Amino acid sequence: MGNAVRSVIAFIPSERCQRFLVGDLKEMPLDRTLDLSSRQLRRLPVAACAFDELVKLYLSDNNLSSLPAELQGLRKLQLLALDFNCFEELPAAVCRLPQLSILYLGNNRLCHLPRELGELKELNTLWLETNCFTDFPDVVCELTNLKTLHLGYNQIHSLPEELRYLEELRSIWLAGNLLTEFPPVLLEMHFLAVIDVDRNKIRQFPNLSHLQGLKLVIYDHNPCINAPAVGEGVKRVGRWADSPDDEQEENGTKAVSDTTAEVVEVDSEEQHNI
Repeated sequence: MGNAVRSVIAFIPSERCQRFLVGDLKEMPLDRTLDLSSRQLRRLPVAACAFDELVKLYLSDNNLSSLPAELQGLRKLQLLALDFNCFEELPAAVCRLPQLSILYLGNNRLCHLPRELGELKELNTLWLETNCFTDFPDVVCELTNLKTLHLGYNQIHSLPEELRYLEELRSIWLAGNLLTEFPPVLLEMHFLAVIDVDRNKIRQFPNLSHLQGLKLVIYDHNPCINAPAVGEGVKRVGRWADSPDDEQEENGTKAVSDTTAEVVEVDSEEQHNI
């Protein structure tokens, strides 16, 4: 009943109804963190933008599709959570938060990002999973301090060569996309520690043993005929992950013929068991 009432009240713009949804927004929280997640919000009260010392703002799991321009007044904001909302475009005010370092945008309806996002020079963590991207958002390649990039469960076919310039990047998560080959640019990114290409359409993996920073590669649920060869101490998650590389090579010819016929069935079974 509580959520149903909130859903109805969210349509009523009166200040009293807004207070019911978000409570009194009169004093800065002592920990400089404001959590308005799961409030059925359709708009962010401007009063929430008055706390100019705010460091973290959680707006997850609402019905937001826009944000007020006043948001850009939160000049000290470092974390902004906008996941599980209804954004089809990233609000311009988000790109004017100079200290923003963590941005959660997963589970929205985004298919592109504005060029202004490149102004967020402090951004080191960006979550874009489960959106509507069919092309890799090129502006991401301008985020020179980015360390973690989540782009899983979109419809991306390839990665741009410019990605290699992100020398601070340590983990890239690309599960559930439409990659038909292991992205060549990742072979040049020796500084990557985590590569996740689970649940794509990759049939053959290159040798990754030259990637000296690599610690984990996840390649499960691909119609592959081999596992990627990796350096000592690197964890693999996927078919043949526990087999020595020389054993894979010996069985390679047989794997091409046998695995091609069986991979769809095996893949379905593995998904069922997750």
